[in-house]
Amino acid sequence: MSTKKNGNAVTEFQFPQPKEKQTCMEIIYNSKDGTYFGRTPKNWGQLMLFYTIFYIVLAALFAICMQGLFASLSKNEPTWKLESSLIGTNPGLGFRPLSEQTERGSVIQFDTKKPGEGAYWTSLVDQFLEKYRTTGEKTFCDFNQTVNANKVCVVDVNNFGPCSKETGYGYSNGRPCIFLKLNKIFNWVPKYFDNTEKLPKEMPLDLKEYIGNLTETQRKQVWVSCKGLHPVDEESIGEMKFYPGRGFPAYYYPYLNQPGYLSPLIAVQFEKLKQNQLVSVECRAWANNVIYSGSLNARTGSVTFQLFVD
Repeated sequence: MSTKKNGNAVTEFQFPQPKEKQTCMEIIYNSKDGTYFGRTPKNWGQLMLFYTIFYIVLAALFAICMQGLFASLSKNEPTWKLESSLIGTNPGLGFRPLSEQTERGSVIQFDTKKPGEGAYWTSLVDQFLEKYRTTGEKTFCDFNQTVNANKVCVVDVNNFGPCSKETGYGYSNGRPCIFLKLNKIFNWVPKYFDNTEKLPKEMPLDLKEYIGNLTETQRKQVWVSCKGLHPVDEESIGEMKFYPGRGFPAYYYPYLNQPGYLSPLIAVQFEKLKQNQLVSVECRAWANNVIYSGSLNARTGSVTFQLFVD
């Protein structure tokens, strides 16, 4: 303590006293104050009661919010669809087999003299088609019948011709089969190129001829064409055949999250692929509401892959 005189008055200043040092045992339990870790049992009880009530109320509010959220969601359809969704209205085109080894990218390479290499791709196709082999309560559909929107049409694996399990999907004889499919978009309905007089100018001539040979009802399909990506690829790609046809039929659409629904498939067999050369292939979907862009950075309405047969 220090003092300061000002006339007859004396002012005293108090200095803080240093705390007494405590041992570890005294920190845990102080017998003088009856505290545990600086609090009495009553203080600890009050603190525990407060936080218990606080977290119960917090959990209840969270549960109410989640219940409200789930009540606004449908189990059968997404909240945001088509234009209002992130997926949008332009379905992508995909292909199989696709290697599980990411370093392979979209390259399908095998040596016909090494059965193990072809068997690798065959096994991937087998895995992909396994779910298609179970028909269950699905309907065998065609263009001559009206299909209920809630019905699921069978994708018949027996319609892929030589692209079958028995033939090894062509990988044993250097005539590989690639399976194409459109990505699913809820409630998306194709706008078909079904008028032979209004087909796009850039559509391949062989596809136009194919469409022209079909009936008006059979023309309601999302068409597919494949070609070499570059001029050198066009020279090496050879002849291609499509099974069961050149399009995805109308009776598979729209997709409404029906139990057991599977995207329709088209098998493309490359019959005379030039060997010992990497061939880049572009396959494209054709419909009035499938927007095509061949940009490397923003490809839409099409897919590319590479084939290399030793």
